[in-house]
Amino acid sequence: MVRHISSGSTFEKVMGYSRAVVDGDYVFVSGTTGFDYATMTIKDDVVAQTEQIFRNLAKALGEAGCSLDDVVRVHYYLTDAADFERIAPICGRHFAKALPAATALIIGLIDPRMKIEIEVTARLPRGESVPSVQQSTE
Repeated sequence: MVRHISSGSTFEKVMGYSRAVVDGDYVFVSGTTGFDYATMTIKDDVVAQTEQIFRNLAKALGEAGCSLDDVVRVHYYLTDAADFERIAPICGRHFAKALPAATALIIGLIDPRMKIEIEVTARLPRGESVPSVQQSTE
């Protein structure tokens, strides 16, 4: 019924969550930050973090059977309103086809190195629903 996708981060086990959850035709991707999961490092620049976030999102969505073009809802969480102007063109480039419903909020994030977090919901392409099986990619 539900399939869980992991990034491989140990924090997912500690916190008790999945990078993404596939439920029927929908893919719910957790808030994603600019950490490079292979090295568990994060760059200081909001633009670099945003580009890494889109790589992380694309990977999770790909494992679920869809892409950034299938995103129907996005939430942007920024720590500084002044950064919005810098990241907007990056978001626009990645969502040029999907044009998802969007919300942007200015908030505090758990780790002070994080400048942005992005959360998405996607819909699997028609006729490609994931079988009703619970599994983990860990």
